[in-house]
Amino acid sequence: VQLQASGGGLVQAGGSLRLSCAASGFGSGYYASGWFRQAPGREREGVAIISRRGGTQYYADSVKGRFTISGDAVRGVVYLQMNSLKPEDTAVYYCAATKRLGDAQTLATVAPDEWDYWGQGTLVTVSS
Repeated sequence: VQLQASGGGLVQAGGSLRLSCAASGFGSGYYASGWFRQAPGREREGVAIISRRGGTQYYADSVKGRFTISGDAVRGVVYLQMNSLKPEDTAVYYCAATKRLGDAQTLATVAPDEWDYWGQGTLVTVSS
């Protein structure tokens, strides 16, 4: 089981990026996915979560209306479209997966260290 995150980079404030997380070793649709981020000196926080089969989504208040999480179960890829980026969005972004059941709002209460699988981080830097 592996998760491979990509798509980070340097962007000016107001710009957009799309992160991708490719999963291998999973049966498609049998896991929920999430994007987390960790800025220097801060704890890892959940940014966006999508439940199994994409039925429900959760967004942290700080990204609502700007970020969109989506999944392609056939290809086994989860995306995070990030628009109207702000300098405070600068962080290392990680994708994660879990076989837990429940809607995205419920999964948002699961601590990061309780998620089953993690990809390597991808750095997003937003300049002002």
